[in-house]
Amino acid sequence: MKILIGDDHVLFREGLRRLLEQLKDEADFGEASNFDELLAMAGADDRYDLVLTDLRMPGWPGFSGISDLQAKQPGAKIVVVSASEAHADVRDALEHGAAGYIPKSSSVKVMLSALDLIFSGGVYVPPTVLREPGEADARPAVPPADPQLEQLLTHRQREVLDRLREGKSNKQIAHELGLSEGTVKIHMTAIFKSLGVRNRTQAAMAFPQAHTP
Repeated sequence: MKILIGDDHVLFREGLRRLLEQLKDEADFGEASNFDELLAMAGADDRYDLVLTDLRMPGWPGFSGISDLQAKQPGAKIVVVSASEAHADVRDALEHGAAGYIPKSSSVKVMLSALDLIFSGGVYVPPTVLREPGEADARPAVPPADPQLEQLLTHRQREVLDRLREGKSNKQIAHELGLSEGTVKIHMTAIFKSLGVRNRTQAAMAFPQAHTP
């Protein structure tokens, strides 16, 4: 596996590389300290499987940078690893093609779990970013009818998907789950990307047997 890491902090790149070595024993790494270097490396070798990028490194052009990286590496998963935990940054990253958004404040266990989900074909959205005020950290395990759905979607995303299948609007889903509409939209974006669909109708038809009680 070939992994490309873009971040202007040397210590963070080194720590991330060591972490990824736990996940993929024989990984081959490339590292860049600014966006121009990252894009050049992505363009020079189209065989990367994973590209990890910060949002605030020197030369960062904005979220179009994610699309630029995807154009250079169409077969790679582009993942944002950022200190920002703003809803808008998560939403914009996903809408521009990111396969996941991992806050730098995440624990090693969370980061490894996030990458496992991404490698399985899912899209990781940090629960710490999406958690509403007063919402509990833990939720009971929910066994979906299709085990593949459990790999691709988080508990909360499966709850949103179930209500989407019932024909409920984002506003209704937000009210039932105690979320903001902005948070529901982020979940929707992640669901569409994870299931490889473009709209609500296609999402509703995917994995029709799945149900969260």
